[in-house]
Amino acid sequence: MPSNTTAPPAKKKGRRARLILLVLVLALVAGVGYGGFWGVTTVRASFPQTTGEIRLDSLSGEVEVKRDANGVPQIYADNEADLFRAQGYVQAQDRFYEMDVRRHVTAGRLSEMFGESQIETDSFLRTLGWRRVAQQEYDKVLSPETKKYLQAYAEGVNAYLKDRDPADVSVEYAALALTNDYAIEPWTPVDSVAWLKAMAWDLRGNMQDEIDRSLMTSRMSASQIKQLYPDYPYALHQPIVDGGAVDESTGKFDPKGSAGDGDGDLTTGETPGDVPGSGSDSSGSSGSSSGGSGAQSQLGALSEVLDGVPALLGPNGNGIGSNSWVVSGQYTTSGKPLLANDPHLAPQLPSLWYQMGLHCRSVSATCRYDVSGYTFSGMPGVIIGHNDKIAWGLTNLGADVTDLYLEKIGPDGYLVDGKVKPFTVRDETIKVAGGEDRTITVRSTERGPLVSDRSSDLEKVGQKAPVGNAAPDRGTGYGVSLQWTALQPGKSMDAIFALDRAKDFDQFRAAAKNFEVPSQNLIYADTEGHIGYQSPGKIPQRGKGDGTLPAPGWDSSYRWKGYIPFEQLPYEYNPKRGYIVTANQAVIDAKDYPDLLTKDWGYGSRSQRINDLIESKTKDGGKISPDDMRTMQTDNRSEIATLLNPLLLKIDISDPYVREAQKLLEGWDYTQEPDSAAAAYFNAVWRNVLKLSFGNKLPKELRAEGDCINVRPADATGPVDEQNKLVRECGQRDPDSAQPDGGDRWYEVVRPLLKQEKSEWWVTPGNRTDQATETRDQLLARAMKDARWELTAKLGKDVSTWSWGRLHQLTLKNQTLGTAGPGVVQQLLNRGPWNLGGGEAAVDATGWNAAGGYEVIWVPSMRMVVNVGDWDKSRWINLTGASGHAFNSHYTDQTDAWAKGDLYDWAYGRAAVDAATKDTLKLKP
Repeated sequence: MPSNTTAPPAKKKGRRARLILLVLVLALVAGVGYGGFWGVTTVRASFPQTTGEIRLDSLSGEVEVKRDANGVPQIYADNEADLFRAQGYVQAQDRFYEMDVRRHVTAGRLSEMFGESQIETDSFLRTLGWRRVAQQEYDKVLSPETKKYLQAYAEGVNAYLKDRDPADVSVEYAALALTNDYAIEPWTPVDSVAWLKAMAWDLRGNMQDEIDRSLMTSRMSASQIKQLYPDYPYALHQPIVDGGAVDESTGKFDPKGSAGDGDGDLTTGETPGDVPGSGSDSSGSSGSSSGGSGAQSQLGALSEVLDGVPALLGPNGNGIGSNSWVVSGQYTTSGKPLLANDPHLAPQLPSLWYQMGLHCRSVSATCRYDVSGYTFSGMPGVIIGHNDKIAWGLTNLGADVTDLYLEKIGPDGYLVDGKVKPFTVRDETIKVAGGEDRTITVRSTERGPLVSDRSSDLEKVGQKAPVGNAAPDRGTGYGVSLQWTALQPGKSMDAIFALDRAKDFDQFRAAAKNFEVPSQNLIYADTEGHIGYQSPGKIPQRGKGDGTLPAPGWDSSYRWKGYIPFEQLPYEYNPKRGYIVTANQAVIDAKDYPDLLTKDWGYGSRSQRINDLIESKTKDGGKISPDDMRTMQTDNRSEIATLLNPLLLKIDISDPYVREAQKLLEGWDYTQEPDSAAAAYFNAVWRNVLKLSFGNKLPKELRAEGDCINVRPADATGPVDEQNKLVRECGQRDPDSAQPDGGDRWYEVVRPLLKQEKSEWWVTPGNRTDQATETRDQLLARAMKDARWELTAKLGKDVSTWSWGRLHQLTLKNQTLGTAGPGVVQQLLNRGPWNLGGGEAAVDATGWNAAGGYEVIWVPSMRMVVNVGDWDKSRWINLTGASGHAFNSHYTDQTDAWAKGDLYDWAYGRAAVDAATKDTLKLKP
C-alpha cells in the first residue's frame, strides 16, 4: 500500500532544484553546517520533551506516553478523545514539519512556503481539488464520532504548537524564516482528511499506462502495443482468490461459488475506432498510427504535468504496491496464524510510517481502543497493525479508478451527445511567498476537472487524435478531463477507526466496506485462528470501453454506470489451502468474475514466489515459524534470471573481456545479495537487453531524460536519404518513471520472445562500434558486451571487485533541503548510501528502474511479522526512525537493521511495554 511523503516535489528536474531558494540553503550551511552556536541551539530547541510532565488544557485526564529505545511511543489514556489528543501532540513533537509540508501539498499551497517555483504544481493540485473534497467529506459524509476524533487530534497538535516559535518546532523553519515571513497555521481536522486524497492519488492505478499506450501509437502498431501489455499470466501466477463467483440470484460474491457461463469476460474490452489512441494498423509492422502526432504531444504534455505533481508515496506505476500474506495456524509452529506485511514505496526521510500504540487503560464501551502498529503523521488512528483480537495488513489492489476523457470544447461548454453542456467554473487564488498572488480558473465537466487547462501545450489537445469518423468536428481540438473515484466524498476515514476496533471477520468486513479510496487488498487473522481477505474500494462499472485508453467524452455511452457493489467484491475466509498471499497480482481469474477491476494488474512475480516458498515449507507436514516469515520477506531471487541466464551462458563470446564477465553467471543461484558480482552483471545485461529490444523503439515521451538516439521521423516514408535524414531524439521522462522499467510486466513481454530466435524486437540498427542485430542471440551478445563496458566504467576493470550493492545503493534524502540544496547541505541532512541486495519484482523489493539506472527507488518501507494471539512475540521495523528532526538520535536509528533484514521486538501488552520503556512523559490537564 501505501513512499515521497512530506515534501514538495524533489525529482531530478531543473524546476525541482529551484524548490528552495539558494539563500535558504546557504543560510543552513552557515548556521548548522559546522556546528555553530546558532545551529546547535536551533536544532536542539526543536527536539521533543520525552520525560517529566507537560500540561495540556484540552485534556480531561492524565495521559502517559512511554517511549522505547527507538523512541517509539505507546500512549495510555482513560478516554478516546484524550487518546487521540495525545496522538496529535506526540506526532507533532516528532514530525510536525513533515505534517505541515504535507498539508500544503494536499491543499495546493506549496507556493506559500517555497515561492513561485511551485505555482504550476499548486495550479494542478487546485484543479484536482483534494482539499475541497476533503472539506466536503468532513462537512457532509463522515460520522459524528469520526469528526470528534479528528477534532481531538487537531487539538493535540495545536496544543503542541501553542506559544512555540517556528524555529522551536523544527530547524527547517529557522532556515525558511530567512527568506519568507511564513507563519505556522493551526491544524484542522480537514488537514488530516486531505491526506487520504494524496494517498489515493499515488495509488490511483493505471492512469500512466493509459497515457503510455496512447503515446506509443506514434511509433507502434496496435498489435505491437498489445505485445508490450500482455494479458495476466493466470496459468503461471495464481491470483489472490482461488475461485468463487458472484451469485446471480443474490448479487453477492460467493467465495466457494463456481464461475458462470463466461458473460462479462474481462478479455473482451473494447477498443473501437472512435477511442482516442487506438492505432488502426494491426499488421504488426512499425509505424505511426494515422494522425496521431497531435495527440502524442498533448498526452506527452499531460504526462509531464502529472510527473510534476508531488508523489507523496512515490512514483506511480507498476512498482508501487506491497507484500502481505497470512498463514493459518495449521501450518505454523505456534498453532495460531502468522501475518506479514511490507509495503513497497519510495525511500524517504523521515519514513512515511510512524510506529505507535494507542491504548485505553481499561477497554470498555466508552474507551474501545487497544491497537498498535503503523500510523501516518498528521492522521489519527492506526493504518496497519493489530489490536487484542485481530491483525491486518494492506497492499495496493491496483483497481482502475481513473479515466481520461477527450472533451470537445467550445466557448460555451463541452459537447455530449450533440448538445453543449456548460462547465462548472470556480476561481482559485494561489498565494506566493515573495511574489504576487495568482488566480486560476478551474473548469469541470460532468466527469471531472479539465486537467488540460493547466498546460498551454494541452489547450489544443487532440487536434490530430487518431479517432474515427464518429468524432465530432475537431474545431480547435479537444480538452482532457479526469474522472477519479477519490474526487467524490467518501468514508475512508470512518473505516480507519472501525478497523482499529474490529473484533472479528464480520466487523472487519463492515469496516472495509467504507474503505472506498484508495482501493486496497486487506488481509486478516484473529485469535480464534481464522484468516481472511477482502477486496474493498469504490471501483467503477463502465458503459463502453475498458479503461485502457482515453475515452471520447462526447459519447455518453462511455460514462461510468455506477460502482461495483461491495457485496460483489471478492473475499475469502479460511480457504482450504491454509494461506492467502497478496502482492499486487490479479485478485481473481477473469473467467470467474463478471466485473472489470482492472486490465493492468501487477504481473504476479513476487506473489508467486511467496506462494512457492510457503508451499515448499509446508509440504510433508512442515511448519512455518515467525523467523521463516522474516526470511521470506528478504528473499531476493530474480525470476527473470531463471529465464534469461541459461540463454546467456550458451552465447559464444569471443571477446576475452566480455567472456570474463560471462563466467560470473556460471553456477549463479539467481539470488541478488549485495556482494554478488553475478547479480551486478546480470542486471546490467537485463538493462541493456531492454534498452536494445524495446527502449530505443519507444517514443521520446516514455524514454528517460538524457537517453538520446537517432531515429527516423514518425511521419517519414520510404528509405532514409538526404531529404529524410535520421533525427536526434532525446527522452523526456523522469528516469524514475521512464520505460522500459524492467518490472515484471517486462518479464511477461520477454518470456515468449526468448523462445523465438527471430522477432522484430531482436532487430536493432548498427553503429560505429556494433553491427546490426537480427536474431535473439546476436542481441543478447551485444547486450552482454554493452553491460561489460558499462560496469567497467562504473565498478572498474576487475570483475572480481564487482558487487550488486555497489551499483544498487540507497540514499535517504531529507525531502526538502536534502534534495534541492548544494552538496554540503545534502551531506548534512541526508543519510547513506547503503549497499543493498534485492531487486525489481523480487520479494525483497528494492526496486530500480532499468531505463534510468540502478539506484534504489522502491523499498520495503517497513516490515512486520505479527504473531497472532501471542502479540508480544510479534516483530517490526521502520525504514528510518521515529523522529523527523535531522540530528535527533532517532532520525535513522532503525535503518542499519532494516538493511540487514532484521526486525525488532514489538511490545504490546502493558507488562512488555513497561519492560521496554526508556522514557515516560505524563500529559496532564
